[in-house]
Amino acid sequence: MKKQIINSTKAPKPIGPYSHSVLANGNLYISGQLGVNPESGKLKNTLSEQTTQSLINLGHILEEAHMSYEHVNKTTLFITDMAHFSEVNDIYHTFFTENYPARSCVAVKQLPMNALFEIEVIASI
Repeated sequence: MKKQIINSTKAPKPIGPYSHSVLANGNLYISGQLGVNPESGKLKNTLSEQTTQSLINLGHILEEAHMSYEHVNKTTLFITDMAHFSEVNDIYHTFFTENYPARSCVAVKQLPMNALFEIEVIASI
């Protein structure tokens, strides 16, 4: 199996020893994206801002792989409070508007950088 590392200069740099994404056998595995502003390297303040920025960052990585949100097959959302589920859904729906990918949403105790939201994705050509 040959794999290709795909990073985007428009997305924030990874905060650890990992790549933005790996393309293998036509599948793109995108690492978890936080709501970090790529220019400042800082986390956005509110849940709404973080969710939106995470999805924008995701779009930049998809674009670098010559894909779009329509190529996404599976998403996993991580939120720190399930009370935020509805707010996250409202924002998510503006990026994934039809032919929704399969999805999981998990409440976690804490995320890197004390983020409120993170998304990871599997897409395919």
